[in-house]
Amino acid sequence: MKATIRPTMQPTIRLARADDAALVHRLTQQAFEEYRGRLDPPSSAHDETEAVVAAALEKGGALLAFIDGAAVGAARFVPEDDHLYIGRVAVPPAWRGKGVAMALMLALEQHARRLGIGAIELGVRESLPSNVRLYEKLGYAVIRREPHPRNIEFISLRMRKRV
Repeated sequence: MKATIRPTMQPTIRLARADDAALVHRLTQQAFEEYRGRLDPPSSAHDETEAVVAAALEKGGALLAFIDGAAVGAARFVPEDDHLYIGRVAVPPAWRGKGVAMALMLALEQHARRLGIGAIELGVRESLPSNVRLYEKLGYAVIRREPHPRNIEFISLRMRKRV
């Protein structure tokens, strides 16, 4: 029998520190494992090491989500030109459908505003319609369709929201 996780409160969100690289890496690996062997091209998240994540945190940063003290999600970001680029929104399967991704995205919008950045952009595969719907529900709009950088036969969507 599978245990049901019932959070007792909304996620608490905080900025990741340099020493959180292992945690961000673990959450990302857990969240992206379901895509192993299912995506073409395969997700580059599977190739990431803790060192790669640590370097990404130095370049930009990440937010971490916690419920009842348990780490339940992460989202990485990097400032680019006129927007904050969001990548690797990672919520392990046991925590999905509980508002974790939404809480992370709303916190990222607040973070962008604190930095004086007026927009957020992200990339999502067209072949993952549930992810596209989540971002549309949060007010993101497709600003362009482009070939996936590692296989031009597949489409990536660039989405944007003014914050």
